[in-house]
Formats: sequence, C-alpha cells, structure tokens
Amino acid sequence: MTRSPLFLAALASSAVPGLDPATVEGVRTRLGGLYEVAYLHDTQDRRWVIKAPLTPAAGAMLEDVVSLTTLLGRRLEVAVPIVRGQVVVPEGRAVVYPRIPGHPVDFRGLPGGPGLASDLGRTLAHIHNVELAVLDEAGRPSYDAETHRARQLSELDRAAATGHVPAGLLGRWERALEDVSHWRFAPTVVHGSFRGSHVLATFDDDENATSGRVRGVLAWEESRIGDPADDLAALVELAPAAALDTVLEAYAQSRVERPDPNLLVRARLAAEMSAVHRLLAALSAGALPLVDEAADRLRALDELTHAEEERAAEEARARLVREEAERSRQQGAAEGPGPAAREPDPAWDATQPHDTPVAAVKPTGIDSDLTQPHTVAAPAATEPSGIATTSESPPADSSGAPQTEDDRPDAPRTDDDGSGAGHVNDMDPAAQPDDRGPTSTDRAELGESNVTGPADDEGDVLDLHEGASDFVPVDPPPRPGPGA
Repeated sequence: MTRSPLFLAALASSAVPGLDPATVEGVRTRLGGLYEVAYLHDTQDRRWVIKAPLTPAAGAMLEDVVSLTTLLGRRLEVAVPIVRGQVVVPEGRAVVYPRIPGHPVDFRGLPGGPGLASDLGRTLAHIHNVELAVLDEAGRPSYDAETHRARQLSELDRAAATGHVPAGLLGRWERALEDVSHWRFAPTVVHGSFRGSHVLATFDDDENATSGRVRGVLAWEESRIGDPADDLAALVELAPAAALDTVLEAYAQSRVERPDPNLLVRARLAAEMSAVHRLLAALSAGALPLVDEAADRLRALDELTHAEEERAAEEARARLVREEAERSRQQGAAEGPGPAAREPDPAWDATQPHDTPVAAVKPTGIDSDLTQPHTVAAPAATEPSGIATTSESPPADSSGAPQTEDDRPDAPRTDDDGSGAGHVNDMDPAAQPDDRGPTSTDRAELGESNVTGPADDEGDVLDLHEGASDFVPVDPPPRPGPGA
C-alpha cells in the first residue's frame, strides 16, 4: 500500500493532540521497504516524523519498539525516537515522534582520528553496555552464542536452497560458522541495523568531517540480545581502514567488558553474509528485482573473495620463502663457513701434465708415504728411442747401462755396520743394486697399494719421465758380464 504525504500528515495530526501540520515532505520508500515515512513541520515550528508499517510483521515490530525506545532514552547519551502518539492502520499502528536533528553518515567517507569516528565507537559501546534486562522488559528476542551460530547456519542453508549463492561462498561461510572457537562471546544489547542511514550526526564545521558528533540513532526495530559483532558489519564493509581502527579503539576503551578477541572476525563474516539476509528478505517480499540485485552482489563477492584468498596464499608462500632464507642465513652465520664455503680441491688427473716431478721411490729401509697424492711436472722432450728421459734420470755408464746411486762416484756407501765407509761387492753379481726399480714384492713391502700399473716381474722399469704415473714395460738393458 502506498499512502500520500498528505494522508500521512493527516494521520499524524490525529495521533498527536495539538499537532497542526504546516508543511509535509514525503520520503521515497525503497523497493522492499517495511515502512512509509514523512517529515512534518507544524505551526509551532516543531518537526515531526510519522512512520507507518507496510506489512503486519512490520507493524508488530514497530509496536515492540515503542516501549523499548522509552527505556533506552533514559540510558543512552544520544537521542532515540521517543513515540508521542500512535494511530491505527490496517497493518498495525503508525507512530509519531519528534524529529532528531542531524544528517545521515556516509561510512565510506568517514575520516580517521579524533572526531566523528571516535564518537561512533563510543556510541556503539554505550549501546552494548546497556543492561540486558532492558531488552527483556521490552520483549525483544535474545540469542546466546550457540543459538546465534545455529541461526546463521539455518539462514545459510535456506539461501543455498535458492541456488543464488556461489559454491565458493557457501564453503567459505560454512567453514567459518563451524569453527566454534570464533563463536565464544558474551551476548549484549544489539541495535541490529547500525548503518550510516540510521546514524544522525551534526558538524561544528560543515567543511570539516572530523568536527562531527553523533546526535541520534534511529531504526530500533531489529534490536535484540545477541552478537555485538553484528553492529560492526557495515563499518567493516564500508569504512576506510584508518577510520575503522579509530572506531574500534574508541569502542574498546568505552566498553564495560573487554571485547572478545574474535569480534572483528565475526564482524567481517556478518558483513559478507548481509547479502544473504537481503536475498532472503527480497524473496520473502516477492521483490524479484531485489532478488536479482542480491544474486549479482553475491557473484561479485565470490570473485572478490577468491582473488583475496589467492593473494593471501601467494603472500603466505613468499613469507615462508623469506623466513626459510633468513633461518638459513642465521644458521650459516652461527656455524661459520662450512665445507661448502671452502674452495674445492682440484681433481688430480695422472694423465695430464703437472708442475712438479714425481718423487722417486726411496730404497727399502727409508721412510716413504706412498699413499699420498703427488703432483708432477710437464713432460720433457722424448728421445728418438721412444723412452722419455729427464735430468733426474740416472746417468748411463760407458756401456750404456744406467747407473744406480751406488755406481756413481759421489754416491754415499754404507756398510752393514752403518759406519758410512761402504763398498760394492764386485765379485757377487747378485749383490749389485738392481737398476730396474722396485719389483711388485718391493712395492708390497713399501705399502704402495695405491700405485697401479702392469706387474714388473717380467723386467719392467720405473719410467721417471715427468708426468708419467705408470710403470712402462721396456726391454731391460743388457747387464755387463764378468769380463766387462
């Protein structure tokens, strides 16, 4: 039903004795609205508001608020509508109350810091500080934490049955509602529709938004005892981050009881699920355009939350990488440079030229560690015979046979008694030094387990050519006979 502003003015005149309307201004009723509203200015320069229900359900809620606002008016620092008269209409009762000065607040333009944002936080805290008995006396509904969570799950199931809620949002909200750790709170008095259009503010300087203060709070029809986070939903959804921080700080300082740690988590969930409430309300009222609008909003919200989750996951992965790198750096600094920090030893390739000659094998009886790697010098020129010679090779005698150290004139001779005045037994050829180098038996006695090459039992000689690392089999030189 749509009533004209003049008809509403006539209703107000009959509801309040002495109210003689001079002017009337109708307020456009939005699609799906529950009430018709008009502003009146009477001949005594008083301003009034008349609110008439559009449905019986709205009429029942309006009648319950009449006693509540009277009780709240004596306990709050801000103004609330105090009903001065009522008139019967088909849907229930229309009420008339003095108009509260001020302008609605746009939460999207709310400035942070002292001023209006702080006053909003204090106002909300004062509402939540009201004794629960006040709402019990007014007959308002009451929900404890578990009952409130069950109602949210029930609404979500109803919304899911419509097919308008994306699967991503359903899963996201179900997980949040099933996490009981977030749903431990002390119930408080809740306004129920704490939005910018229901908050009136005045400003000392119209050009400075921070100079504003809250003068009144309207629309108590959805008031109840329940979750205080519901009254923060619109602020979380619309207010800038700096303004929201200011509101929460002022709110926490003005609360009688310390706010629970999950208050903001539930407020964000309530802000997201507000689209569900609008969807169900539009379906109940049969407003198909509002149903489509709510469905579009849910799809947009699904895309937004999916993008936020992806970004949060990427940030979490990057943070883990940074933390792991920092732990590795700290661990490395604590342990000092490890083996990986030192320059690795070069690989030793015996087949390549080297810088220093291989140490000659010492005779038996002289200490020698043949298990250690050696470095060898670059190869010298090769003689035409194919046998490499170096300046380190033993000189040959006149017969062409290589001399041993004992054959050289300046070689020290050692007797068995170790006196140093040695001699060579020329009569016993077997006693002569063997110029073929150590045999495999000799190397076994010396511990040359790391020296590889063909066995020298067949007359092989040790090639002392620079860079050589194996025994090279050659024909042994002829030994001089007894008459040589």
